[in-house]
Amino acid sequence: MTLARMHADFASLEDLLTRVGQQTAGFRQSLDTRPVAALSRIDQPAVSQLSDQGLGADGAVALFQDAVSPHISGSPGPRYFGFVTGGSTPAALAGDWLASAADQNLGMPGDSAASQLTEQTIALLLDLFDLPPALFDGAFTSGATASNVVGLSVGRAWCAEQCGIDVVADGALALGETIVFAGTPHATLIKAMGIIGIGRNNWQGVSCLEGTEAIDPVALADALAASDAPNKIVAASAGTVTATDFDDLNAVADLCAKHGAWLHVDAAFGLFARTTPALSALVRGMERAGSICADGHKWLNVPYESGLFFTKRVDLLEQVFGVGAAYLTVDDPAPMYLRRGLESSQRWRALPAWMTLQAYGRAGVREIVENNCRLAAKLGDWIETAPGFVQLSPTNLHTVLFAVTSGNGPDDDRTAALLSAVNATGEVFMTPGAFGGRGGIRAAISNWITTDSDIDKTCAALSAVRAQLG
Repeated sequence: MTLARMHADFASLEDLLTRVGQQTAGFRQSLDTRPVAALSRIDQPAVSQLSDQGLGADGAVALFQDAVSPHISGSPGPRYFGFVTGGSTPAALAGDWLASAADQNLGMPGDSAASQLTEQTIALLLDLFDLPPALFDGAFTSGATASNVVGLSVGRAWCAEQCGIDVVADGALALGETIVFAGTPHATLIKAMGIIGIGRNNWQGVSCLEGTEAIDPVALADALAASDAPNKIVAASAGTVTATDFDDLNAVADLCAKHGAWLHVDAAFGLFARTTPALSALVRGMERAGSICADGHKWLNVPYESGLFFTKRVDLLEQVFGVGAAYLTVDDPAPMYLRRGLESSQRWRALPAWMTLQAYGRAGVREIVENNCRLAAKLGDWIETAPGFVQLSPTNLHTVLFAVTSGNGPDDDRTAALLSAVNATGEVFMTPGAFGGRGGIRAAISNWITTDSDIDKTCAALSAVRAQLG
């Protein structure tokens, strides 16, 4: 009975997808008026009940539309400034649908063009980021967290190679202590250290330049020289999550070369600074890294999940994540991507990126980055002059960090209260931040669809809530 229903749904697939397409278009077109944050919860028991015979595709779609859709946030929309969230371009959304429809297992080549197109997409991205294709190769991952796991794993394998040890075969105990040096690492980098067995406590913090989150090269030089750890990895930041500061990558690379350390760069969104002349100076020296982490579902504006990983040592990458079995033997020149990441079965993550790159080209990405930075500067300028607000750090990219003031300067309690209240309006969504020991509000602008009008609405909402709080 139920299997017959599946066949019936398949026979009417075009009608089903037409209805879903109409609902999707309606959702996307409602983003300007839909509450930016969905603060209510699903309260219909039917959503969590598993029936024996099922509802059929039409029934499931109707249940979603009735019970779930009203509680979905407008996070793909123009005033969702939480985290670093891009909104899918139309071409990327189409690519994501096609990836689901084609349902290719990207891990293995030999029976599909999926691996070949992924290889070509990585080449397009290297071109976009001005990274030498003769030096770098890579893979798509589920996100920057996975890319940091992969990057540190390759870095540790490189350290082992210097010592004549096969850490993949013999384990971390054979290698001994590995220390990761960083100034302002993202939380996921510390998480990655725990996952792969380096240990979260083996992160050595390095002092930052005064008033910034950027590593102090002098302090890094001292730390590397003083360390007797046999294995060293330096995790540099290209765009810290709060102040969007950039480490001096050339200076860091010089020190890594001098002290025999692997250089991994967490550039989850900062790598995109290489797409525009206005910002490229921030990421000079990126090409000297051994491995680079980035996120397509940030400034490339493709759907989740679209992590990016690039490395000069793809041989070590495939050593670390290699897997062999008789059924995995293929004769195909395309890479076997199951040997380049955590998952053996992999979604065709490259297709949305390929679609948006083909649709809008280099200029499309550059204009997203430049426009978002311009809009962030506009919001930052308003914060500077608006009564009752103060910026906690300069707006030097796409993120604005600010606080509410009282008579004595920044007021952490009032700042937290205003953030909760403004998010509750549904006009805008932002997240907490902290800098210089003070709590703040963090607005990260990274969506292609955001306009000057959205900044004006954001300023109006902030001003109104500030007046209400007194």
